[in-house]
Amino acid sequence: MNYRCIVQYDGTRYEGWQKQKRTEETIQGKLEKTLRKITGEEVQVIGAGRTDAGVHSLGQMVNFHLKEKRKAEELETDLNMLLPDDIALKHMKTARERFHSRFDAVEKMYRYRIRTSTEKNVFERRFVWQYGKPLDVEAMKKAAAFLIGTYDFISFCGNKKMKKSAVRCISKIEMKEIKGELQIDFTGDSFLQGMVRILVGTLVEGKRKAEGIPAVLESRNREKAGFTAPPQGLILVSVRYEI
Repeated sequence: MNYRCIVQYDGTRYEGWQKQKRTEETIQGKLEKTLRKITGEEVQVIGAGRTDAGVHSLGQMVNFHLKEKRKAEELETDLNMLLPDDIALKHMKTARERFHSRFDAVEKMYRYRIRTSTEKNVFERRFVWQYGKPLDVEAMKKAAAFLIGTYDFISFCGNKKMKKSAVRCISKIEMKEIKGELQIDFTGDSFLQGMVRILVGTLVEGKRKAEGIPAVLESRNREKAGFTAPPQGLILVSVRYEI
């Protein structure tokens, strides 16, 4: 039986989504370990996206298969009781057998939050980049416009050993200023490792005029893009599916 649900997490203390041999502190690892305790089965939990260390999720979609059929609502309750307080499951239900949370995803939306006020909010420190200075938002918007579309984004990829296609489509970049904070929403079909954070760093850095962004894309050179923004400001907000 195939199950799907949304996983929300505060990624502060985790080494990212993907399970690793060197540490037990990953989201996927915690989920699979908890499922094994409850079901006695070795379960692979598949996520829609592999968030990096320190990155958060509001709408990460996952799916997994169980040999023994269980009521989705009861399974969700049992898992939430055993999972750490910084990981939670929502809206669990059975899915069609061939549903795949990553391959079936058609669109993802990430939000990056930047504190532009000089006033600190200590209770938000894990979920916002504490930049603490005003930004030239209009210049950032002009530069962002050149990033919308289908391009090879290898210049904005954090994986130096990337060999697969880096062609991705960004359909929308929206910026909103609210009470000393800038929120940037990135919507696209998929994103490379570290891509959103490098895009943010490039836009914030402001060293490249808007008209220079196409040259960065065409260079296919990571060194031509900006720095990588800190992980705590990034959250996977939602994943969209056609069915």
